Amino acid sequence: MAYLSYAGDVTPQQAWDMLASEPASALIDVRTDAEWAYVGIPDLAGLGKQPIFVPWIVFPTMKLNPDFAAMVSSATPGPDDALVFICRSGQRSKAAAGTMAQAGYTRCYNVDKGFEGDGDAAKHRGVVNGWKVDGLPWIQG
Repeated sequence: MAYLSYAGDVTPQQAWDMLASEPASALIDVRTDAEWAYVGIPDLAGLGKQPIFVPWIVFPTMKLNPDFAAMVSSATPGPDDALVFICRSGQRSKAAAGTMAQAGYTRCYNVDKGFEGDGDAAKHRGVVNGWKVDGLPWIQG
């Protein structure tokens, strides 16, 4: 699948560092309501921030969110501030970053490997790489 041009992929640690060093930067979590509730969310309290939750696809229909760009635009800083997108594995967030780049946002980044990362040999996520495995703060509801 081809993705629209965006600023690039960053590791979870690079995402954290960007969020820490740039006051106007924002983390947009594009997973579903169910993922936020049952899998957990990045905890940005130590940075004095909160993630912005805008689903790329809508649960339970799993159809693209037709209001995604408008929702992100209304919840984020200006078009030249860093927007860091995260999902489970880095695929939906890559598409989201491309969509917002097309909408005129100049600094859209994708968190490579996402919140849970790649699956292991048994297809379990959250044990190989990603935000959680990298030891970054997260909480579970």
